Amino acid sequence: MHYFEDFHAGQVIELGTIGVSEAEIIAFARQFDPQYFHTDPEAARRSIWGGLVASGWHTTSLFMRLMVDGHLRGVDSIASPGVDAIRWLKPVRPGDQLTGRLTVLEATPSKSGARRGALKQLGELFNQNGDRVMTLHAISIIGCRPA
Repeated sequence: MHYFEDFHAGQVIELGTIGVSEAEIIAFARQFDPQYFHTDPEAARRSIWGGLVASGWHTTSLFMRLMVDGHLRGVDSIASPGVDAIRWLKPVRPGDQLTGRLTVLEATPSKSGARRGALKQLGELFNQNGDRVMTLHAISIIGCRPA
């Protein structure tokens, strides 16, 4: 188990890789973001995208999965007050392999004396070509090591 004291500014955490299929893109979009360029491959070919693309929300969900599997499962994670910014920089397409990375920007102990601290982090998602497809700035509340 990792605790707040185990993290420092500049620390990079590799989160692993996850693939995305056409069927997954369509299924997610049909339920949560039913725009034609996410749900209809033929119509998407005629769009400015030139083919099916994943919803940005799907891309963010894939990053969250990587963050849980590659980081949070081994951390005394308490909560998150939110995300300051999400940017979808390039389209995610069927067959893409996405790799996640988390960089700790700040590690701030609780000012109230509570046994926890806040991590400000930059999350990044890259496709198989090394293109950065998404960034986000997140805050995580992490418990301190037990006394």
